[in-house]
Amino acid sequence: MSSQKTIILGLDPGIADTGFGVIEKIGNKINFIDTGSIQTSKDKEFTTRLKEINFNVDKLIRKYKPDIVGVEKLYFAKNVKTALDVGQARGVILLAIIENNIKPLEFTPLQIKQAVCASGSASKRQVGLMVKTLLGLKAVPKPDDAADALAIAITASFFNKRLV
Repeated sequence: MSSQKTIILGLDPGIADTGFGVIEKIGNKINFIDTGSIQTSKDKEFTTRLKEINFNVDKLIRKYKPDIVGVEKLYFAKNVKTALDVGQARGVILLAIIENNIKPLEFTPLQIKQAVCASGSASKRQVGLMVKTLLGLKAVPKPDDAADALAIAITASFFNKRLV
């Protein structure tokens, strides 16, 4: 078991809101560093919004210098347009990651829920409460995208072969 400090960035892709969460793992302990969301205005052109997401993910990577970046996979959406938009946001997020010479770890929502809550049918509320508990936070992170991004970072800390 390594006692080396590893910085992990989790990203929850979205076109209006891309959640991010940064944690560190030392041995078996995970610690909270930062969380939030990259928000883009629906009043801007779609391509401008994609550029903003790419730029801000790159900025996060340069700021925190993560050893590992986890990203949620898009696997299902009720609205086809929303799925396509989120898919394109995922694309510019993945581009920012690989341009920084990091190989992203990708997880489905089911994998994230199982890793954080031990149940693939966990609700968003349950995921948020477990993130709060696992990281010793006073409240569930807001917005939901930020809590989800922290859950992705936690999942990456569990599944990365270098850390397990």
